[in-house]
Amino acid sequence: MVRLSSERLNVALLLFAVFGLVSGLGLYVSGADHLVDTVWIIGVTPVLLALSVEIIRRLSRGDVGLDIVAVLSMTAAIVFGETLAAAVVAVMYSGGKFIEGAAEGRAKREMHALLMRVPRTASRYHGGGLEEVPLGDIQPDDLLLIRQGDVVPVDGIIASETALLDSSALTGESMPSRLSRDAEALSGATNAGEPFNLIATQLAEESTYAGIVRLVSEAQRSKAPMGRMADRWSLGFLAVTIAIAFAAWWFTGDPIRAVAVLVVATPCPLILAVPVALVAGLSRAAHYGVLIKGAGPLEHMARIQTLILDKTGTLTDGRPQIVAIDAENGMSENDALRYAAALDQSSKHPIAQAVVAAARLRGLDLPIPTNVSEIAGEGVVGRIEGREVVVGGEDFVMRKLGQSSGNSLAPKAGSVVVAVSVDQHLVGRIVMADQLRAGTTAMLARLRNDGIARILLATGDRAIVAHEVTKNLGLDAIHPKLTPDQKVLLVLSERKNGPVMMVGDGVNDAPALAAADVGVAMGARGAAASAEAADVVLLVDEIDRLGMGIEIAKGSRHIAIQSMVVGIGLSVAGMIAAAFGYLTPVQGALLQEVIDVAVILNALRALRITPTDLTA
Repeated sequence: MVRLSSERLNVALLLFAVFGLVSGLGLYVSGADHLVDTVWIIGVTPVLLALSVEIIRRLSRGDVGLDIVAVLSMTAAIVFGETLAAAVVAVMYSGGKFIEGAAEGRAKREMHALLMRVPRTASRYHGGGLEEVPLGDIQPDDLLLIRQGDVVPVDGIIASETALLDSSALTGESMPSRLSRDAEALSGATNAGEPFNLIATQLAEESTYAGIVRLVSEAQRSKAPMGRMADRWSLGFLAVTIAIAFAAWWFTGDPIRAVAVLVVATPCPLILAVPVALVAGLSRAAHYGVLIKGAGPLEHMARIQTLILDKTGTLTDGRPQIVAIDAENGMSENDALRYAAALDQSSKHPIAQAVVAAARLRGLDLPIPTNVSEIAGEGVVGRIEGREVVVGGEDFVMRKLGQSSGNSLAPKAGSVVVAVSVDQHLVGRIVMADQLRAGTTAMLARLRNDGIARILLATGDRAIVAHEVTKNLGLDAIHPKLTPDQKVLLVLSERKNGPVMMVGDGVNDAPALAAADVGVAMGARGAAASAEAADVVLLVDEIDRLGMGIEIAKGSRHIAIQSMVVGIGLSVAGMIAAAFGYLTPVQGALLQEVIDVAVILNALRALRITPTDLTA
């Protein structure tokens, strides 16, 4: 509502200023010279009043902005009889604010698109038919029909043979992906193929897309300033403007030259171009699944010198995967895995769930286990298709067989061995490990090329595991067995080398994320504490998005600085020309408008930044 009122006010002020300028020109042409100045002053007054109120509000917050130059120029022009110049400045300033608002609206399109795509209802199977129900009524294990073009309303499991999902609105991926039965489907993706069935696994409010929407809404409500760079320059530019105007008046005795100087400085690229470039950068990053919570983090992100990474769930997937199966006693690899996964269906242990997921990925049919008993932290015993099956740690299984584990595998650090026995015979050992995310090595190499000087690992895991998992990454330092408060101390100690970015995904990473110059949380489905503490959230669990986000931040900041420096340079040149009498106030106003439009259009180039990660 506030934004809508602001847009309407900008439009009203622009229309009033244009009407006053055009009406005055009409009266001048018709010969009614005695009314011209009055009409132009009437057209300027609403803009001047609205601007004065805004300046008072900013000053009360300790914010000295360059809008003061606009007030000075219009006021001086009216006082010294340059009412046409005042009317032109009013039109140019209100027009500039209108253009800025329109540009920011365009730049936020991807963020708005995320919010507008939220589904309100879903089609649920019930009593042999379909019913349309609100999202809040959907419960885990409900069977839903996802029609062509529907947005997946909740996280779930594909219950049809295949499904074609378009995730471009979330991840920036241009091509839809085809998923098979039992694959996980994330909410927020669009069905780009035939209708399919989905078994809900989460409540709507706990699903991936709901988390993304909450984060986007939070970012849009953020009060972070949209132009810290402009703030750092504004007082200096204001001082230069007043100095040139005063000098022109002092040395020539002509106040009109001072008016012309002030007019050339209004509205100024610092006011317009920097916010547009930064908002465009935020929007572009969101398009690729990188949610940056304001311009402050965007600026810091572009200047990062040290990157600190958590291991589990950040560098690695956080989900153990099968790296080898050693089958024995005439059992095939798939058969050994099938028995293990069938029994592990009854366990909630992460390793057990990983075994089940691997079996389903291979398309194995998993029968229902019976007579199941689980010994916490050791293993599971039960019956599969009438056969006695034991699954668990090798020591546990061998004890059940009455044997020693002297012939056990010696897995690498960071790996675990799951043993399987059927009818008192060891039939296989499954080696599992939490492996590096795909693309990690290339991403870290690209970040080094982009100027990040130090890359460190901070993990609570054992030293031998941390070194084994990251041995080929070329990290500058590895810090194992860290508690959450020790991670915070590491972040603070690294600040001596420049701005620090911390990347993590768990609750234990939240304090370090908050302490870093830029905290990055992996995935909208990660721990809520880490997502809330972070300045940046990767909306999809893909580590390469980090490189994309940094590249977009650097590009946006470069464009903002470029627009600012070039715009200020042209404005100063115009002020000097006006001080020497080469520009009248009206000519100065027209010149400055050309400069402003040029720098705004240049700032909008940030909407077209394409990370090289996608095209490499």
